[in-house]
Amino acid sequence: MIKSVFRSAICNTLSFSLRSLNPNPHSRPLILLPRYAACFAAKPSSISSMASGEGVPHAPPSPTVHTLEKQFEDFRHQLDDSGSLRERIRSVASEIESVTRLMQSSLLLIHQSRPIPEILEKVKGQIVVLKELYSKLAEIIHEFPGQYYRFHGDWRSETQTVVSLLAFIHWLETESLLLHSDAEEKLGLNPSEFGLDIEEYLIGICFMSNDLPRYVVNQVTAGDYDCPRKVMKFLTDLHAAFRMLNLRNDFLRKKFDGMKYDLRKVEEVYYDVKIRGLAKNENTHVEGDEQ
Repeated sequence: MIKSVFRSAICNTLSFSLRSLNPNPHSRPLILLPRYAACFAAKPSSISSMASGEGVPHAPPSPTVHTLEKQFEDFRHQLDDSGSLRERIRSVASEIESVTRLMQSSLLLIHQSRPIPEILEKVKGQIVVLKELYSKLAEIIHEFPGQYYRFHGDWRSETQTVVSLLAFIHWLETESLLLHSDAEEKLGLNPSEFGLDIEEYLIGICFMSNDLPRYVVNQVTAGDYDCPRKVMKFLTDLHAAFRMLNLRNDFLRKKFDGMKYDLRKVEEVYYDVKIRGLAKNENTHVEGDEQ
């Protein structure tokens, strides 16, 4: 009797607490005692079985899936080929850069009033190495026809430096400009297959003009007072030739604007030498030319 009363009190208490939490007060909650709860063990619902994919037939793949897979498989092969090709090109470009550094270090002796023929003989020996490297570069590009300008940027800056050095060497020997065709010949390039880009040639010439003001100052210091006149005439003619071009490349345009400052520096050195009476009298040359 006491157990039944105690059991009914517990049931009423649980019923009241669940009724207070039930949003629908008119519905009677189901109270399960512990010994009856085992009879209502949870069964796997159909929703969970559908979520897990059990018992649901797989849909056949769409026809476009095979097309997409084939396309991206081709992309993967193309990207792998491009990556390996770029690594080969950069390896050769790195060798070209190493050679140009050696040439630059040797040409620095020009500014120390060393004998020019002796210096140029050592520097010109590296031109043969450059020719071999550009031949190797051309062979790599020939394996992938029509890809010249796609990978052109991987050796662009090195080529600009090469042209600058070749043009400076040529000017030291002849006091004239290295022509585009002569630069291609020195590097063993074939214009129809693997040539020298015109913009890279022009940028290299602009780089070469940056070295002339320093060369002029050092030559005057060494006692060559006619050097400013020669360099000024060369830069004046070169600047006038560049003005014939309609330059739309921002970088090339910027380098061409820098040539004006190179010319101005050389002019200042020339005027200073002339005012001091150290320059040769040019009237004699003019009269000789007129006769």
